[in-house]
Amino acid sequence: MSEDTHSITQILQEWRSGSKDAAARLMELVYRELHGMASREMRRERGEHTLQTTALVHEVYLRLCGAETIQWNDRTHFFAVAAQQLRRVLVDHARRARSEKRGGGNIAATLFDSDGVVWHFDERLLAVDEALSRLETLDARAAKVIELRFFGGLTENEAAEALDISLATLKRDWDFARSWLATQLA
Repeated sequence: MSEDTHSITQILQEWRSGSKDAAARLMELVYRELHGMASREMRRERGEHTLQTTALVHEVYLRLCGAETIQWNDRTHFFAVAAQQLRRVLVDHARRARSEKRGGGNIAATLFDSDGVVWHFDERLLAVDEALSRLETLDARAAKVIELRFFGGLTENEAAEALDISLATLKRDWDFARSWLATQLA
């Protein structure tokens, strides 16, 4: 176990035990990786949007800090949950944008009530989310593999570890889920 992984796991255990400053110390260790996850997702979005990666990271982190009922296991578990929250933040904003009746596809939605950040809606994100939700009813583990790899940017080994499955099983689920989603999104 690397020193970074050990530190994160130790801080998560402290946080779970009620340490008040553990969340702040955790942020120092994971901020760069969370920013990388958010940055990868933002590169997939339309180029003309103005949602800032940093604002997305902060929203994800606020959701993670508010999730007091999570029994954090380790670094991998933390980033798996972070990937799920990243997906939820993006989808929540896309849904909010879709509910607006005007704007012809470029609908303004704020990330925070007072930040003034404008996010241009992209229908593809909602289509992926809806297809992924349908896949969850068919094969929940395969849907989780897509979420971890696509939204979380986890490697095959990290995703397999997070799901407690073999690498071969992960690859089978990944191949199945990708082809199923391609069929649904075609």
